[in-house]
Amino acid sequence: MSLRHGIRDNRVQFAHQLLQVLLVGLTLGMTRTVVPALAEAEFHVPRDSFVLLAAFVVAFGVVKGAMNFVAGRLSETVGRKRVLLLGWLLALPIPVLVWWAPAWHWIVVATLLLGVNQGLTWSMTQTAKLDLTRADERGLTLGLNEFAGYTGVALAGVATAYLAETFGARTGLLWFGLGVIVLALWLTHAWVEDTLPWARAAGEAGATAGAAGAPSARDVFARMSWRDRRLAALSQAGLVEKFVDALVWVLYPLFLYQRGVPLPEIGWIVGVYGFTWGGAQLFTGRLSDRIGRQWPNVAGMWICGAGVAMLPLGEGSAWWSLSAAVSGLGMALLYPNLSAAVADLAAPAWRGSAIGIYRFWRDLGYAIGGLGLGLVAQRGGGVEAAFWFVAGAMFVSGALLWWWGEESHPRLRHAGPAGPGGQPPP
Repeated sequence: MSLRHGIRDNRVQFAHQLLQVLLVGLTLGMTRTVVPALAEAEFHVPRDSFVLLAAFVVAFGVVKGAMNFVAGRLSETVGRKRVLLLGWLLALPIPVLVWWAPAWHWIVVATLLLGVNQGLTWSMTQTAKLDLTRADERGLTLGLNEFAGYTGVALAGVATAYLAETFGARTGLLWFGLGVIVLALWLTHAWVEDTLPWARAAGEAGATAGAAGAPSARDVFARMSWRDRRLAALSQAGLVEKFVDALVWVLYPLFLYQRGVPLPEIGWIVGVYGFTWGGAQLFTGRLSDRIGRQWPNVAGMWICGAGVAMLPLGEGSAWWSLSAAVSGLGMALLYPNLSAAVADLAAPAWRGSAIGIYRFWRDLGYAIGGLGLGLVAQRGGGVEAAFWFVAGAMFVSGALLWWWGEESHPRLRHAGPAGPGGQPPP
């Protein structure tokens, strides 16, 4: 039986993959609100020890970045489903470690496992959906993928804030985390199909130029990192945009908690960022299928940076929610479309590796950004300095993407320059 590509033709399996990424987002989101806000009271982190506070995000970024690379290459030999199952199995100890943790370094250990889980599971849900769909659906596919994932992140942040208020931080996180992870394991085992045959069918059909034969991992890494200027531009933009997410994860809750905002309200304000990011991707991914990737990516970097700069300039929940929404809108423009651009430029034979390497650089941004904002906050006199550091990095990175990048959409890139920094293909 020949395998057909497209969301409609694979709608059941596509829906299962969307549910998986929602659960991946819930797993990530359970650490977003409660853990940073209560780091001092619950986990004995000294006040204003910003580098120590950021250590768990640094650990997460290093491990997740490495696992993205491993997951992409491994999935091309053992299949997508086995990698997904492994990711969920390794997540089982996470809520137990958070519940038991006698000191902050145990939270760092739990976050290392979270990085492994996220690198394996989120990579596979994204890659599997790209396997199933057509080239002209990549923006929509990645928009739906990230909508589901970051809606999960936002929902978990709100839910765990209320659970912490009702049952205590540790018990609330324990039961929430175990419930999500066990459900994900069962659904993966029972309902998820391996999509590697769809990727191989696309490669055999020559769906993308240059699909004949997979290059070595070293060659793909070089292409993504420096050899191909277009791909390098996407990789550096992915790395820097994670500075924003590290800031939201580590310092947004702390910034608000120090100003007397109750934990559930912190969950909602931070949730505005996630809900806007997630919800808007229903439209921004599809938008890039129509107008191209380059303009949404560059505009998204600058809008997101503007939202970060807004937050410390005002007071009150309405202002903080608005700034979070602006950052979320910028993320929605760039996040699915950076990945879609990588998928445009990579052949099916090495797309899994290319996405894995892009995600390696992107999620390494958690580590580099987390360390940077921790150092800036500690040496610059407070949390506000970290906001200026991240906003500046986003504006500079967006300019570099504008200069180095070019339009990657298969329909548009052969029509000449289309967007900022675009050059006709050779």
